[in-house]
Amino acid sequence: MIDLYTAPTPNGFKASIALEEMRVPYTVHALSLGASDQRKPDYLKINPNGRIPAIIDRNNDDFAVFESGAILVYLAEMTGQLMPSDVKGRSEVMQWLMFQMSGIGPMQGQANVFVRYFDVELPDVIARYQNETRRLFEVLEEQLAGRDYLCGDYSIADIANWAWVRSYKWARINVDGLDNLMAWNDRVAARPGCQRGVSVPPRETADGTVKMARSMLRR
Repeated sequence: MIDLYTAPTPNGFKASIALEEMRVPYTVHALSLGASDQRKPDYLKINPNGRIPAIIDRNNDDFAVFESGAILVYLAEMTGQLMPSDVKGRSEVMQWLMFQMSGIGPMQGQANVFVRYFDVELPDVIARYQNETRRLFEVLEEQLAGRDYLCGDYSIADIANWAWVRSYKWARINVDGLDNLMAWNDRVAARPGCQRGVSVPPRETADGTVKMARSMLRR
């Protein structure tokens, strides 16, 4: 059994999508970012960086894993799913996972902040992050030419990148002409595991509360 500590963000969705796709039983502990649950002492014992998501593998001596990319790799290796077993195939998946972790996540994340949450509008700053995110989307566009998924077969690389690409409208990223990317976006969105994964955890209520400790995995 996996304990998942998460919130409804792109990085959080990576973990819940993977758990749903891999059919791993888990219990979700929904953290309220508004209430700074991720910075409370009990959670910092699980993830010293104070971010979501994190997991605890109750079947492996309560082993804790934080960082969304590390969680994807751990689950893939634990289950033998969504990661090739050969060295070259594994490397290709890891490359596109790292591409998301080092590029799309930080750039699109900053675009989100400056478009949605910053008190003062800074057009040059917004354009800088939007344009870089668009450039990274164009890299995905080229990679997806002639293939359904980033590495041929569906993998954790698709999960990681899709969790961010799907919310391009939130950061107002221009996707005109990115036909391969948008077809892939729709293809991944149609997967039942992805549809379930992005519904975890439930959204915060108006008073900021969330429902904690909910056992998951719909059969």
